[in-house]
Amino acid sequence: MFLLMVDMKQLQAIYGGTFDPVHYGHLKPVETLANLIGLTKVIIVPNNVPPHRPQPEASSEQRKHMLALAIADKPLFVLDERELQRDTPSYTAETLRHWRQEIGPEKPLAFIIGQDSLINFPTWHDYESILDNAHLLVCRRPGYPMMMKDDAHQQWLDAHLTSSADDLHFLPAGKIYLAETPWFNISATLIRERLQQGESCADMLPASVLTYIEQQGLYHTR
Repeated sequence: MFLLMVDMKQLQAIYGGTFDPVHYGHLKPVETLANLIGLTKVIIVPNNVPPHRPQPEASSEQRKHMLALAIADKPLFVLDERELQRDTPSYTAETLRHWRQEIGPEKPLAFIIGQDSLINFPTWHDYESILDNAHLLVCRRPGYPMMMKDDAHQQWLDAHLTSSADDLHFLPAGKIYLAETPWFNISATLIRERLQQGESCADMLPASVLTYIEQQGLYHTR
């Protein structure tokens, strides 16, 4: 009898966003997700030109520096700057296509999104190609439905859903995993608003990041 062994360190996940600024709502759910599925590496990829939202208030260099501070004591996370070098929109489909070309066809790769993004996933650029190159790891968001907006997209979701973390390690791509992660009622928008009003955000983001924001005079702090 042969026992098939899987390298639990092989699965890596990409986590993209503007991170303007990075906060606990970004980091803590992903740390829980990593524990749930045996994930040992999460690559944070801040984007320079987000395709679906306004330009960040902080510069690329400032957002990169805040991320570096936030993950300095968290070996789970690795910072990747490649999207910051681009002056065109950062489309997930293109990023994952390039990533897959780099790592080859066999290694498992995942992309982390929130439940709100899953519901709107069919509106993403070239969304159907994304599962060709990666799994989707979905962190729950209270208040958002678990059903897609139409039957065709619901069938697409049902066809790719898995409740097995083993699938994420054994298969290179193609699965959607719904993770029971904690919800933190924190957003970058809320943090920026509180800072503009001179209110404390000490419980929302790492102290090193908050100190940097104050030193840089970001978000019109007082």
